[in-house]
Amino acid sequence: MPQNRASFNEDEVLRQIEQAVLDHRLPPGTKLKEVQLANLFGVKRGLIRKVLTRLAHSRLVEQTPHRGATVARPSVQEGRDLFATRRVLEAAIIETLIEKTDDAMLARLRELLDAEERAYALGDSEQALAQSIDFHRELARLAGNSVLEEFLSDIIRRTPLVILTHLGDDAQNQCRNQEHADIVDAIARRDRQAAIDLMHRHLLHIEQRIRHKPETPQADLEALLMPQANKVPA
Repeated sequence: MPQNRASFNEDEVLRQIEQAVLDHRLPPGTKLKEVQLANLFGVKRGLIRKVLTRLAHSRLVEQTPHRGATVARPSVQEGRDLFATRRVLEAAIIETLIEKTDDAMLARLRELLDAEERAYALGDSEQALAQSIDFHRELARLAGNSVLEEFLSDIIRRTPLVILTHLGDDAQNQCRNQEHADIVDAIARRDRQAAIDLMHRHLLHIEQRIRHKPETPQADLEALLMPQANKVPA
């Protein structure tokens, strides 16, 4: 076992790998070797096997007999279907939210927009992506419908893999901060249709650009996970 390496429990290992996917640090097709992961996290292979099974259940990982586990590579059709589903869900979220929006909710959304803008200004694409995901999740949370929130959370976990597999990791493929601001402005005006239309266009912008692209070379698994694996669990 590596020295000075914190030992993680099953849920913590799952969160670390899941977050690496959301942060675009684990590209689609990356091989997830049980022995290497066990050493990185200071745990037994059996725990890693359970984590990979759970990640496969949420379709972030693909498990193939005799080949092991890899980060999932969604098909073009699956990617388009995910974003089409997000358009429906997030329209429903806005419709629910706009009826109960108050000043505190708007202040919270603008706080997230400011954090996202700061991250882009600093050139911190990883943090900007995290803030963008938080923005969409916060809309669902504020709407107060736990089923919609759960459905959206499950889909958001998978959409970074769609972007990396079929669009790439350049800035034009990320959620655009000004579009988020326009959505919040429409919500503040209680303009239900404008807010829904803006969200529809916001997500359709990515959906329409999903095309098959060649695989990119893989980096070493340890190099991809080490920044997170070395952190002591909170």
